[in-house]
Amino acid sequence: MLYLSEADNWNRKPNSQSTYLNPRSSTSSPPKEATMRKRTLYVWGVAILCFVVLMIVTPAIPQSQEYHNFADQREFFGIPNTLNVISNFPFLVIGVIGLVLCFYKNYFKFSLQGELWGWTCFFIGVAAVGVGSSYYHLDPNDARLVWDRLPMTIAFTSIMAIFIIERIDEQKGTISIIPLLLAGVVSILYWRFFDDLRPYAVVQFVPCIVIPLMAILLPPMYTHSTYWLWAAAFYLLAKVEEAEDKVIYKWTHHIVSGHTLKHLCAAMVPVFLTLMLAKRTTETNRISLLKTWKVSWTKVNENGTRVESGEYVYTSVQSEHSH
Repeated sequence: MLYLSEADNWNRKPNSQSTYLNPRSSTSSPPKEATMRKRTLYVWGVAILCFVVLMIVTPAIPQSQEYHNFADQREFFGIPNTLNVISNFPFLVIGVIGLVLCFYKNYFKFSLQGELWGWTCFFIGVAAVGVGSSYYHLDPNDARLVWDRLPMTIAFTSIMAIFIIERIDEQKGTISIIPLLLAGVVSILYWRFFDDLRPYAVVQFVPCIVIPLMAILLPPMYTHSTYWLWAAAFYLLAKVEEAEDKVIYKWTHHIVSGHTLKHLCAAMVPVFLTLMLAKRTTETNRISLLKTWKVSWTKVNENGTRVESGEYVYTSVQSEHSH
């Protein structure tokens, strides 16, 4: 069996590494390109069909006015709902920092143009959440809620496009940025004019399911992919805290509400993603997290027994170096 040592791993030829900088750069034969186009159209067709069926078979979801009745409505320093307002400040800070670093001497070392556009939209959305959500919580109502949700849809849809760029196809991902952003905007307008949250729910919750699955199943272009899962975990925690707003407020003896904690936990999502961008490097050994975990599981269950297989040793060396 083939055995790859650590030295073998680092002495690979440069031209083999360069293929990972843009794995879609190789020329494809016309039949293969035609097949890929058909698959893309098929995927979009199925997605649109599923959405249409969902809209037909499910009832409309109106915006409950009870949603605006948050547990913590205290006022400090003349600011209504103070903690729910100021807890949005971290979004503005990390959004601005991320936006600056996107363009400061290519600090994040983007290798694809589409990445720059996608992450720029994401950090603009994050910074706008800090402003829009604060504006909403000063006087919670449906009209102001638009400016809370609109920036979030920009962030969600940008992340979807980024994943397509990095893990599926650069060109398709780059082209999808604008349609995905428009889908997010339309979902907000549809809710506002027709009082129906179904399209917005799709835009918000589909990325929550698809992104962690893609992070686990698809081979990454860069290292530090586990940061995606940390971000997803904090977002899930934020949704739980949002749902238990009044319960948490009671548990903490009226010190802090679940919604305030939701803001702080949700702000950890762009924090983790910014750290990931700053620390990651191009992944020369593109192995999905699922496959890497399978190797790690085998290692634990063999009680230290060394398996002389190229894949096992190579994955171990890369995983230790990357993390």
